[in-house]
Amino acid sequence: MKKYQRLAQQLIEQIDLGVWQPGDRLPSLREQVVSSGMSFMTVSHAYQMLESQGRIVARPQSGYYVAPRAVSKKPAPPARVISDESVDINTCIFEVLQASREPSVLPFASAFPDPHLFPLRQLNRSLAQVSKTASAMSVIENLPPGNRELRHAIARRYALQGIPVSPDDIVITAGALEALNLSLQAVTEPGDWVIVENPCFYGALQALERLRLKALAVASDVKDGIDLDALAQALATWPVKACWLMTNSQNPLGFTLSAEKKARLVALLAAHNVVLIEDDVYSELYFGREKPLPAKAWDRTDMTLHCSSFSKCLVPGFRIGWVAAGKHARRIQQLQLMSTLSSSSPMQLALVDYLSTRRYDAHLRRLRRQLAERKQLAWQAMLRYFPSEVKIHHNDSGYFLWLELPAHLDASELSERALAHHISIAPGKMFSTSGAWRPFFRFNTSWGWGEKEDSAVHTLGDLIRQMLK
Repeated sequence: MKKYQRLAQQLIEQIDLGVWQPGDRLPSLREQVVSSGMSFMTVSHAYQMLESQGRIVARPQSGYYVAPRAVSKKPAPPARVISDESVDINTCIFEVLQASREPSVLPFASAFPDPHLFPLRQLNRSLAQVSKTASAMSVIENLPPGNRELRHAIARRYALQGIPVSPDDIVITAGALEALNLSLQAVTEPGDWVIVENPCFYGALQALERLRLKALAVASDVKDGIDLDALAQALATWPVKACWLMTNSQNPLGFTLSAEKKARLVALLAAHNVVLIEDDVYSELYFGREKPLPAKAWDRTDMTLHCSSFSKCLVPGFRIGWVAAGKHARRIQQLQLMSTLSSSSPMQLALVDYLSTRRYDAHLRRLRRQLAERKQLAWQAMLRYFPSEVKIHHNDSGYFLWLELPAHLDASELSERALAHHISIAPGKMFSTSGAWRPFFRFNTSWGWGEKEDSAVHTLGDLIRQMLK
């Protein structure tokens, strides 16, 4: 636990014990610095965390006070398992994404990080270099399963985490989304039941719709992740063929499953002979010193297809992803040959050239630091400008914040009003086939923070206040 989290927890315990009563003024930031021996930034972070959770409130020119005890009735939580025999969500997703594409719109709805964070000059240099040396045989050599050197480089990164993956088990794809779609297609037939999280990455719902698969949406918590008891219930009730989950920096909620929960998840699926399709595109964007292991690290029965890419951590435009497919590798190659044929040969070669420079890990360290800083700035702006009724769900990884409006408001309406001011957000209805997430929205915090971004958050706060009235 980090220092600011420890301090926040101490204050919560003191409030619960009655040391501080609702309405009491807490020690000022400077007083807390002196008494705790922590830095001003650490204390400030702890107070901001408690404020975002609704435990304390800030009063201008006065200080921080213990918040009144909530007496309002909370809305009922989403059903633990929602079955949907016909997924129909692509039109909704398409309309939201199309409306956000205008160059004048601030893209807080985007799923991609700010491209200015990536080493585009070095990557373009690598692309120019391989363009000079590529032979006529390059296209053939990079057909499925993909460039051998690139697969070896990826296998070595698995090995650094203690996960034994053979280069022959890796299939290079046109981004992670193709890896996920091919994996799903390889282990299902139209009409099969597939488990997803609720809420989940909208690409999973689009894939189910396209392949005419039935969805079982299992409740997921913003801190703890998927409800394993509900998952066990679904597995025992329906003839499930596959489970598509994100275990690290989940989109849209942001949680990372604990190691214990990942182990239990893998064991539970193995007991029911259900394949796990693990979407792990954000695993490099952790905050802290240790990279979280994927669920695949606990797989001993070759029942996990681990999918990832370089799109969220290095270069979106190259569209290079992969799946560590194990015994399903050959089937996925066959499916790829019938669809996209292969991922781009020059892009694969350019990545091999860039990865050979050993600059990748230095870039990742810098990227993680910048994303953490920008997320903090966005969070602080929301605490300044958003009404106190808005709950900000904050997780220490990735670049998304998940925001909760009062239950009677609709984030889709907020999205429409925001677009009139050239601001895009991702409303909760994009991430579920149920209406449970209507008051929620996802916010991308990866963009460089300046006056324009700060003003946009101010505008969002004003729009929410208008809707509250």
